[in-house]
Amino acid sequence: MRYLFSTGLFAAITAGISLLRGTRDAPITWRALLAWTSWAITLAFAIGAFVDMRRDERGVAVAIDSPIAPVQAKRAKKQAKQVEKAEKKTSKGR
Repeated sequence: MRYLFSTGLFAAITAGISLLRGTRDAPITWRALLAWTSWAITLAFAIGAFVDMRRDERGVAVAIDSPIAPVQAKRAKKQAKQVEKAEKKTSKGR
């Protein structure tokens, strides 16, 4: 439920509602088509961000071009260092 109220998705939905109200009685022009195309792209990005956040939360790798990818890489490096440090402690204790 928290993803439904994320800012990107919320903004895309509200923009779609206002776009629908604004173009309901207007004739179809190239500007209206461009506005709807822009809204569809915005919605696709918001859904993509939702999917990436969900994958990150579950521990699944995200695409390299995702804004979450650097965070995942940093977290993986930190975990690798912690494992390495724990291995060194156990090998010294033997």
